[in-house]
Amino acid sequence: MGVDQGALVSAARWDICTPARLGRLPGMSQAGFRDRTSSPLDLPVIPYPAVTLAIDLGNGTIVDTARDRQHGGSVVFGLSPGAVHIRGRNIDCLQIRLAPAVAHAVLGTSLEPGAEGGEILPLDALWGREAGRLLERLRAAASWDERFAITESALARRYEAGRRAIDPEVVHAWRRMVRSRGRVRIEPLAAEVGWSRKRLWARFRSQIGPTPKRAAQLIRFDHAAHRLAAGESLGSVAAETGYADQSHLHRDVMSFTGVTPTAVSAAPWLAVDDTAWAARA
Repeated sequence: MGVDQGALVSAARWDICTPARLGRLPGMSQAGFRDRTSSPLDLPVIPYPAVTLAIDLGNGTIVDTARDRQHGGSVVFGLSPGAVHIRGRNIDCLQIRLAPAVAHAVLGTSLEPGAEGGEILPLDALWGREAGRLLERLRAAASWDERFAITESALARRYEAGRRAIDPEVVHAWRRMVRSRGRVRIEPLAAEVGWSRKRLWARFRSQIGPTPKRAAQLIRFDHAAHRLAAGESLGSVAAETGYADQSHLHRDVMSFTGVTPTAVSAAPWLAVDDTAWAARA
């Protein structure tokens, strides 16, 4: 049976639930997704400047990567996982977005490009049996609010245990990138924190995952992708988000997603982004 393309691009396909209040852990946001249909799903994942935990509460989803690897169940997406698709039916999923500094403390590592497993790993590969115990509690929970409380408590404990593992200079560099929407030069940024470019490059990559340059490119891409999804033209988006020209933006989009800007502008995840993550991520 083929994929229902009409349902695929419609935000109406999803029941989306978000916490009633902002959580106590800064840099963490959550949303619950349940597919209203029984149609097969083939969903392209658009990279986002946060580490994402996708906790499978349903019948099993498959994550397909550009490296011809498949992961079933709950997975962790790094900052730049490449061309990735989620496939399955009756999707029931809790997504957690973590600011990179928070993710490093919570996960105990960064997901570096080129590392074994790439930038997508099964959650149990990072947390072992703790991942299974968390999943059992979430599946037994009576409501989304209870699920949100369970995950917030579990991640807050891990954050407190690992929060000293990341350099304040790296945190500052990331925040500057976000504030500038990725339009920042790395050498002045290194000087700003009192480090050499080489030291910032090494420490940032070991604690955040990608290089500072790639991280800034991702933040700029995210801003551009949302403007494309809002219906703005390729030319105006390129000009107003810091790209040299339309070809430059096209190359960046292909690099991060494996698809064209036109395909990104119609991406289902972007269609529900304002509902799931408004003023939270």
